[in-house]
Amino acid sequence: MSDSLHARLREATGTAHAALERDLDWEARVATLAGYRDLLSRLRGFHAAYEPAIGAAIADAPFFDPRRRLAALDADLRALASGGAAPDALPAPAAPRLEGHGAALGALYVLEGSTLGGAVIGRHVAQLHGAGVPLAYYAGRGRATGPLWRTFRERLDGLPEAQAAAAFAAGIAAFEAMRAWLVSGMG
Repeated sequence: MSDSLHARLREATGTAHAALERDLDWEARVATLAGYRDLLSRLRGFHAAYEPAIGAAIADAPFFDPRRRLAALDADLRALASGGAAPDALPAPAAPRLEGHGAALGALYVLEGSTLGGAVIGRHVAQLHGAGVPLAYYAGRGRATGPLWRTFRERLDGLPEAQAAAAFAAGIAAFEAMRAWLVSGMG
């Protein structure tokens, strides 16, 4: 097959990704600091469910640990706190069952992609709310973003073809779960 697994995964998840972007309406959600905090709270719950499951299925801490984003979400939420629940007490969806490396990489594709797209959201939030607004989650990983994305794509593209279907299914499921979780938190 001439197309990389990454390209095929992007195509396979395209409809679910588009549905998330369509229904999330992130610009309206971050228009106020309360809305921004609420979105971060929902994202925190999603990461709290998915990061441990992906980490366990990948079982490669040097590869996965730099990709974890819960600490960034917690830092932002603490900075935005207004007497709400502590970050680790916030609700979270059910953890996914990720059978094997292919499924784990498919789910991780959703989280890794959100790091790239999050920079756009971060700039928008900074313009709206000023330089002091906490943006640890949306700031991404700075100069490490490109290298981390490249090593993720290399790992994904090196996945045996027999695991491709699991990666596609898990990527679609992760986008759908993220959409359901984030949109259900809209008030």
